[in-house]
Amino acid sequence: MADSGSPRKREEEEEEDDIVCLDPSFFVDRSYEMTTFTFGSHELRLLCLRAASTDYDLTGQLVWPGAVLMNNYLSEHPENVKGCSVIELGSGIGITGILCSRFCERVVLTDHNDEVLEIIKKNIELQSCSENAHAVLTSEKLEWGNSDHISSIIEKHPGGFDVVLGADICFQQSSISCLFDTVERIICTQTSNCRFILAYVSRAKVMDGLVLKEAEKHGMCVREVDGTRTTISNLEGVIFDISLK
Repeated sequence: MADSGSPRKREEEEEEDDIVCLDPSFFVDRSYEMTTFTFGSHELRLLCLRAASTDYDLTGQLVWPGAVLMNNYLSEHPENVKGCSVIELGSGIGITGILCSRFCERVVLTDHNDEVLEIIKKNIELQSCSENAHAVLTSEKLEWGNSDHISSIIEKHPGGFDVVLGADICFQQSSISCLFDTVERIICTQTSNCRFILAYVSRAKVMDGLVLKEAEKHGMCVREVDGTRTTISNLEGVIFDISLK
């Protein structure tokens, strides 16, 4: 039996010494900056980060290319959401949902991460003094595929939603099935036609096929909106209009 002074024992102790335990706060960056964004004739002033957090789960603290693509599209075609009740999935800082508040009756911004929800709420508060916001803006926690979260939102909004929005939210292969599970359940609560407008940014060919395949699996029809395929931040983006068959 090896004693406490054996080389093997010392090596194990050294390995234990090399383990670094980081406090969760290490991954959190709240150095938000007030930033002005312009989409068509609409100007938004929002808090956001300039660079991504060290935690991949906090990517919602900054604005991604798909959100710019979506907002440019909606600013040019507000009729897609005008007078509608809208829920946005993976809202991040809320830039898309807050733009929609210029045209809609009600907008619910959602995210699964508490830190991201914190900045969403701050940006919603900033709109309270804006003369341009017309909709009732609220935020809700929503982890895709979480039945309790989805049920809670449906219970609070029994009338359902006319439009589901998603901007640059298809970047993690493991989450796509849960995303479409969530979209399907939300769409099915609405008695009239409910659409899912997705601003998709291509980062991997495997994801391109997976998104279309998952939509088909959930009985949905995917239509590429004419004239929306474009290059943004050196990536190819497109707007999809998705509905149940």
